[in-house]
Amino acid sequence: MPDRQITLIAGPTASGKSRLALDMAARTGAVIINADSQQLYADLRVLSARPSVEDEAAAEHRLYGVADAADAWSVGRWSRAVLEILAELKTQKRPALIVGGTGLYFTALTKGLADIPEVPAAAREEAMALYDTEGEAAFRLRLTALDPPAEAAIAPGDRQRLTRAWAVGRATTRSLSDWQASTHPLLARETYDRIVVEPERPDLYARCDARVGLMVEQGALEEVRALVARSLDPALPAMKAVGVREFAGHLKGETTLDQAMTAARQATRNYAKRQLTWFRNQTPDWPRA
Repeated sequence: MPDRQITLIAGPTASGKSRLALDMAARTGAVIINADSQQLYADLRVLSARPSVEDEAAAEHRLYGVADAADAWSVGRWSRAVLEILAELKTQKRPALIVGGTGLYFTALTKGLADIPEVPAAAREEAMALYDTEGEAAFRLRLTALDPPAEAAIAPGDRQRLTRAWAVGRATTRSLSDWQASTHPLLARETYDRIVVEPERPDLYARCDARVGLMVEQGALEEVRALVARSLDPALPAMKAVGVREFAGHLKGETTLDQAMTAARQATRNYAKRQLTWFRNQTPDWPRA
């Protein structure tokens, strides 16, 4: 058995990560652990391109389809679940493949996760109300007084991160930047190997386009129809999955199916591009495949 029993396999959507993991699992008997925030949700098998029933039967898969769309999983919750699985596999001397495209999950494992106390709803609501009432420029001045590094690092228009940084500072009397600076990796560096699956961009975009057509054939419209029927909070992670908004618009009669598919293809390519950029910036020293 190799010294490093954990392999991190990261990369953008439609890059071939799952197929690589299946091939490796077939050779090593490894357990495949999900590191994709959308593939957590049972309601998103098609839209999240979760491994098929046949693939899940070919190798043991963990943390796929384990959450309901009404349940918002945080990075912290996912990290705790993964560490429990890794501890179990270590006692069994079984290797693990942690596979996905959610960069923050890999950051938590390799760089650390800030143990920030739960922020009261009142603080979150106050932050959003101030942002909406005053506008971004004035809100940034407020955040600068609490947490200058956070304000400088957050991109324009990122309401969610701006209001969260302000709410954390307000509620905990300690800046989000301070919390994040005191983090420690969840995995020791000597315990894992790592790789980013990074196809050439034209090839990746072609795969993204093809995937949307396949999703429609596999029941994407029915999946979205079931989600919409539940009248869930649109701010929930599952409701923000690529394809939900586009196909929901078609189901409401706002667009044709061809228009919805075109929009979904564009959204998928945009998502893949953001993932590519993130991994190139945040994991420059990881080997590429």
